[in-house]
Amino acid sequence: MPDRPDQSSSLPGEDATQFPGFLTVFPSIMLPIFLAVVDQTIVATALPAIAAATGEVERVSWIVVAYLIAATIAAPVYGRLGDAFGRRRLLFFALGVFILASVLCALAPTIELLTAARVLQGLGGGGLMTTSQALIGEAVPPRERARYQGYFATVAVSANTFGPVAGGYLTQHFGWESIFWVNVPIGLLAVGLTLRLPHRKPQSDQPWRADPLGLVLFTVAVAAVLLAIEQAHHVDLNSLPLAGGLFVAGLIALALLIRQENRTVSPLIPLGLLRMPAIWRSDAMAVCHGGALVSLITFLPVYLEVVRGISPSETGLLLVPLTIGIGAGSLITGRLVSRTGLTIVFPSVGFAVVTCNLIVLALLSSTLGNFALAALLLWNGLFMGTVMGVVQVTVQSASGPGQLGQAAASVQFSRSIGAAFGTALVAFMLFAVLSLKNPQAAQAFARMVQEAGNAGPAPNGPHVGAMQADIMAAFRAAFSLMAGFTALGFLISLFHPLRRI
Repeated sequence: MPDRPDQSSSLPGEDATQFPGFLTVFPSIMLPIFLAVVDQTIVATALPAIAAATGEVERVSWIVVAYLIAATIAAPVYGRLGDAFGRRRLLFFALGVFILASVLCALAPTIELLTAARVLQGLGGGGLMTTSQALIGEAVPPRERARYQGYFATVAVSANTFGPVAGGYLTQHFGWESIFWVNVPIGLLAVGLTLRLPHRKPQSDQPWRADPLGLVLFTVAVAAVLLAIEQAHHVDLNSLPLAGGLFVAGLIALALLIRQENRTVSPLIPLGLLRMPAIWRSDAMAVCHGGALVSLITFLPVYLEVVRGISPSETGLLLVPLTIGIGAGSLITGRLVSRTGLTIVFPSVGFAVVTCNLIVLALLSSTLGNFALAALLLWNGLFMGTVMGVVQVTVQSASGPGQLGQAAASVQFSRSIGAAFGTALVAFMLFAVLSLKNPQAAQAFARMVQEAGNAGPAPNGPHVGAMQADIMAAFRAAFSLMAGFTALGFLISLFHPLRRI
């Protein structure tokens, strides 16, 4: 594809520089995005209380995994249905499912019922994110989309930061059920704001037909692969056979899914869309970004608390510059894309700088003071913020107005898969290095991972210094692997065909 401005438009009759309808759209879809993102993190700090209340410590991780699987499966379904039936209608449906599921979560007396309710909540949450992202493309001309993607990235980062803090406060003062009850008034407010969205006729030129076999195969593929990754997170050699079997089952289901989607008239997964170079390369960049960012956010607190001996409160403060940087980077990048029309140049530079930052973190993390580390994380966040908004804009521009929902869904799905695979690979890297260097340190680290980084420092003993050194070496390897994710993203960006809109 030649380097040329994108010829697609937002809607007939809209001027490229003035779109007053967006003032109605933006507040209406900001709150659903906040709900979808915050619910992925607000549960984290309540997990110990839920485990204590239900007496099911070994199954508490299912509360998180169930939501992740359901939200990942829901993304392409909402994208396809939104293109066919209208995104306003789908946003109402997703909000209704999310609110109902939140009530069921709060009332669940057992871990099994809570997990089932979290599946339903994920089906709603996945629709909130996908439908809201597609509404941006529907309401905003191509050149302006990056600016508003930056706004939404700021909302998402704020939700990620707010979630653990709010979850801890609500759990401590009102019980773990309150983290679900709080979704009800916020969700009802979101429903009221959604009423302000204009009715728009669906622009898809593909007649919708149900694809039940495709949905079943897609569900099996996603669930099997994510469950395999969840098993891998236990960092236990005994779980490897089960993880391997699930992964093979997921690959078989994926092969059957590709065959089914190539044959059906109205596919759930738009393989024709995903074959477009501008789209599959953008989705691949989202995979690399998700793998690097989520694994960094997941394992950096473990490093800070275990290796550096920093308290959880200090760890939270050190992560704030990273989240601030991501929000600021997204806003700045959005405005630059809007003014210049350039796209992939910004994530190309971003991936390159982030790769260098992560290499510095791998080599010098043990010598950096807290202030220098915070500055490095702020700098890293600024350039990590250059990626996802541009990826969404390029995918929506390449897909055209008739497939905006499926395009937006492909990005969300890709980022989720990248995050899951990235954290699993980093966990394997940490465990492999520790197993080779010091089996005792490997056992200590396995406990830290299983307890979400709250296990505290390594146990006291004559070999604690050597154990800490081995754990430090393992984290150097982990940060280097994260740099490998971003380096791959940089290489993919160099061959991206859509460089200007």
